[in-house]
Amino acid sequence: MRGAGRLRCRFAAPNHGVRFHKGRLVEHFKYKYDDLFNPVLQALHKLGGSGTNTEIEEQVILLLNLSDLEVEDIHRGNTTKLAYRLAWARNYLKRLGLLENSGRAIWALTAQGQKTTSIDQKEAKKIVKELSGVKKPSESPKEVVEESEELEDFSWEEELIDLLKSIEPDAFERLSQRLLRELGFINVEVTGKSGDGGIDGVGVIKIGGVLSFHVVFQCKRYTGSVSSAAIRDFRGAMIGRADKGLFITTGTFTRDARQEAQRDGAPPIDLIDGNAFAEHLKDLRLGVTVKLREEVAIKRGWFDEI
Repeated sequence: MRGAGRLRCRFAAPNHGVRFHKGRLVEHFKYKYDDLFNPVLQALHKLGGSGTNTEIEEQVILLLNLSDLEVEDIHRGNTTKLAYRLAWARNYLKRLGLLENSGRAIWALTAQGQKTTSIDQKEAKKIVKELSGVKKPSESPKEVVEESEELEDFSWEEELIDLLKSIEPDAFERLSQRLLRELGFINVEVTGKSGDGGIDGVGVIKIGGVLSFHVVFQCKRYTGSVSSAAIRDFRGAMIGRADKGLFITTGTFTRDARQEAQRDGAPPIDLIDGNAFAEHLKDLRLGVTVKLREEVAIKRGWFDEI
């Protein structure tokens, strides 16, 4: 079939989540990174001592009773102020010996962290400055603690997402097609046409070489946030046509959209936002080169035994 295996991706009008009042930028999320020290600790205690970035963020949202406007306030690119400042808070708490993390973005309370539910913000910042050898007064976390791998990810992800938004639509279709195949999809076909109800493509994913699931997907080059209404429309189009749904965007998903995608009693829809898209490209080395730094350590004891 001509065009089989191609995704027809749609481009949505800009919606950066940036709001102005009388010509002035309105900041909705006003908590600073150090205001989040204790909420992060409390969130991890509620989660049983460990949690993913997403789980921690959701708990903090509940603890602080944040509104959608606060949660979706953009720092830069696809990164919200909440996500960015939570990353800095975790970085500080790790430096204080209260948190530890694995390479899979999973954070856990240390033995000391399990005994600690709250700390003094000013005292914590002072201790971290002393540990880092910083003597000058500074309110910028970057001048006190080196950026963690998590924080460094924000920079290259933003650059890559901007590039994805700028390439030609047919190039983005080919990239999305390649990505899905690299992720294990087979029989990828385009189905997007007038009256399709929002379905851009279909494919099959096989789990463990045994179970196969038919998946329909929608792919949007988006500069803002995908709403829950878009998820509901997509689900309505997929019912009776596939086992699973997959929604891909270069933008973000609102909190309501994420909740709608996993609503109880409704067919589940998996989501890939711009940051996850970038991470997949990095992991698969598609257009991304990862340089590993070699560190050499001398085993002095080995020479004593010669």
